[in-house]
Amino acid sequence: MDDKDNNLILIIEDDSFLLQMYATKLTKAGFEVKSAGDGNQGLKKAKELNPSLILLDLVMPAMDGFKVLEELKLDSATQDIPVIVLSNMSEREDVQKCLQLGAIDYLIKAHFVPSEVINKIRNIIS
Repeated sequence: MDDKDNNLILIIEDDSFLLQMYATKLTKAGFEVKSAGDGNQGLKKAKELNPSLILLDLVMPAMDGFKVLEELKLDSATQDIPVIVLSNMSEREDVQKCLQLGAIDYLIKAHFVPSEVINKIRNIIS
């Protein structure tokens, strides 16, 4: 799957309310959305789907977002997919770690409304 569907967003998030909210908002904004409820499932779907962008939570069961990000960036099949970390973890060390691991942006959930997140996604994949 070399040619990306420029509208496919993969959301890796274990909070079903947030997942559904972002999926709905992104769909209304014209994106196709796929989701994964934990890190293992997220990695698998990233390889299968080759999305245009991944929205990644950090605190998840099975495999946390740091490990998912690390695995995505180590795999030649997924290393070029832009990843936005969307987390409530606001410690500077967490932000820096994610950016060092290859995240393109780090958004603190409480500081951004969905429309702002969607605008950031549009800017990154356009």
